[in-house]
Amino acid sequence: MKTPKEITTYCPKCNNHQPHTVSLYKAGKRRALAKGERHHELREKKGYGGQKFSRQRKFAKTTKKQTLKLKCKTCGYTRHKKGIRLKKLVIE
Repeated sequence: MKTPKEITTYCPKCNNHQPHTVSLYKAGKRRALAKGERHHELREKKGYGGQKFSRQRKFAKTTKKQTLKLKCKTCGYTRHKKGIRLKKLVIE
């Protein structure tokens, strides 16, 4: 799917429609010292060493929902917009 580099949409900070730059959201690096990561590591070390979660062998979905990052050109406010399922996203 093709998406323009710039779209005009509502900015909650400006309280009206403004031009926004569009980019693809990418998850940041996971922190090893975060509480959830520590608990997961502890759980793996305990007991007989079974799987913490049931292992998913067959994947039903072939695509992921792409999240768009919209940055307001006037105030610089960034917000995320959950996109639709698609295999490839091209920002032109």
